[in-house]
Amino acid sequence: MTTTQPPPMSEDSVTAMLSAAGARVRGRAGRSDHYGSPRDLSFEVKALFPNQLGLQITARQYNYRDPWEASGRVNDLVDVALLFEGNYSQLPKGYRYFQGTDTEENLDSDQLQELIEAIATINPKLFILQNLTGDL
Repeated sequence: MTTTQPPPMSEDSVTAMLSAAGARVRGRAGRSDHYGSPRDLSFEVKALFPNQLGLQITARQYNYRDPWEASGRVNDLVDVALLFEGNYSQLPKGYRYFQGTDTEENLDSDQLQELIEAIATINPKLFILQNLTGDL
């Protein structure tokens, strides 16, 4: 049986995606394999790109898949916050993500890769320009 479902994410796989895009990355695991773990997240990864834009990626909880899909618990979806000059921010107009909000929720690995590629190529002067014109 073939599946078109994007691959699950881990702290290591998200770190690898961000590093490949040129970001400085730091991550931390929030949960262990034990059910009594006190934290409400599986992992969190923060990245800073050369253009001074940052991402905070959080996997909130594990999903359980049926045995024929994957074994055990996986992280299919993550939440992402955009940081500009150390503060939560929206993206300038014309981008698919962060329009009217500073967070994107429930992104799968394909969407996350698309978002990372977009953030890595943004010129931060767009924020200044759209702030001056009142569009941001």
